[in-house]
Amino acid sequence: MKKSEDKVTASVFPVGSGTYLPGDPIPVEKAQEVLGELTEAPRKIRRWMASMDTVMREILDITYVHYAIDPITREFTDDNVTMGTAAARAALEMAAMDPSEIDLICYGSAHQDQMPTASVRIQEALGIESCAEFSIHANCTSAYKAIYLAHQLLATGRYRNALVISSGISSSELRAEYYNQQLVDKESLFLRWFLSDGAGALVLTTDPARSRGLELETTYVESVGGKRPSLMFNNRPALYLNPVEEYEKGLHHLRQHFRNELATGIFQEEGGSVFLNGFKRMLDQGGIDPSTIRIFQINLPAKHIVEAVAEECLELGIPGDRIFTQMDSLGYTGPPMVLICLDSIMRESRLSAGDRVVSFVTEVSKFMQAGYSIRAVNSQSSMTHDPA
Repeated sequence: MKKSEDKVTASVFPVGSGTYLPGDPIPVEKAQEVLGELTEAPRKIRRWMASMDTVMREILDITYVHYAIDPITREFTDDNVTMGTAAARAALEMAAMDPSEIDLICYGSAHQDQMPTASVRIQEALGIESCAEFSIHANCTSAYKAIYLAHQLLATGRYRNALVISSGISSSELRAEYYNQQLVDKESLFLRWFLSDGAGALVLTTDPARSRGLELETTYVESVGGKRPSLMFNNRPALYLNPVEEYEKGLHHLRQHFRNELATGIFQEEGGSVFLNGFKRMLDQGGIDPSTIRIFQINLPAKHIVEAVAEECLELGIPGDRIFTQMDSLGYTGPPMVLICLDSIMRESRLSAGDRVVSFVTEVSKFMQAGYSIRAVNSQSSMTHDPA
């Protein structure tokens, strides 16, 4: 039986974006100090951490990170709700829109256990009495899926103004006090070198009068992990555990395998990498000519992986000088990275009619992939300027 589909009736325009980065930038060489020394970890692990510090910094090429942690007291200064709310306020300010005009909130984060969920907590913090809301937890694709859902629901005419938000406070799972240090291993400590905290937000509308000459034309999601092993995970089962038992067994530790280069067999398939093939499927679905991509935001967490993808994309006619990433100055904030980068692009870039801003991600917890395309419909379009 043929599936019923909502008919697309409206164009969707990005009209505001915002970023919140907690605290002052922390030089990456001081990151381990702020997160806390692992004084109770096995001696072998502590030696490995010390020996790998310089190597990892060279591989990742990160200069600064942000943590929602006071570097002196080491207490938390923010959480996902306060950061998401701050980014949302910045996006609403750019859009010249009152929170009461928002009728849809789509929130994305890596994973979350709180009740009530972050989307309604942010709704309350913004003073929005009534709206539709969704919380999506799907690692680094969650922010893209929030964009996707908002795009689809706006395009069908169900809602008029959407607020897309993503926040991530990775430091809460990297802080020394979080671990059962006797059980830490390389896979659970690898993430301490590049994950960072922050939040991003985007305001979307179907009102042409608010348009600043940009249209969200394509959003894309897929999962190709049905037969691939998980490379990023914790060992919590799909039920609630006694927290003491969870800690004693170290089930809460977030882990990532080192097999994270696109050259490995897990990432390769016929025709190229998992990333490249998924990206080409998105281009085909959206009818996007790669030569029109002016800015390509590759949302991956390591310099060498971004470089490998950039080299592959040369065959599509996308030169390396069109690649955009902020890993060097921010670290990797996880899901919010796509919105944080988009905020920078929209505030600082000038686009000619027909130019596109495109982003795509492959996450490794279960090889979920997602992306978007924004097209400039007016010459010299910019979110920081009035429409031409």
